[in-house]
Amino acid sequence: MDIDLNVMRILDDVLALDGRTQQWTRETPLLGAVPELDSMAVVHLLTTLADQFGITIDDDDFDGDVFMTVGTLSDFVRRRVNP
Repeated sequence: MDIDLNVMRILDDVLALDGRTQQWTRETPLLGAVPELDSMAVVHLLTTLADQFGITIDDDDFDGDVFMTVGTLSDFVRRRVNP
């Protein structure tokens, strides 16, 4: 399973980015750089990631640093998938 690609696919779907993530890399900034990523989108994104990857995410499990880049978000998911 390619977590990076799946995270980008989920970002594209949840944020309705119409394929913009196809040009993204692990270094692509998220928080503050993607206007669609507001507080409500974060909740929807976390719920979708949990469902798609079969992981549990508690409020205490993350902070704003998780959403700094595509890579930090992917690494967060990777740590939950492979504890």
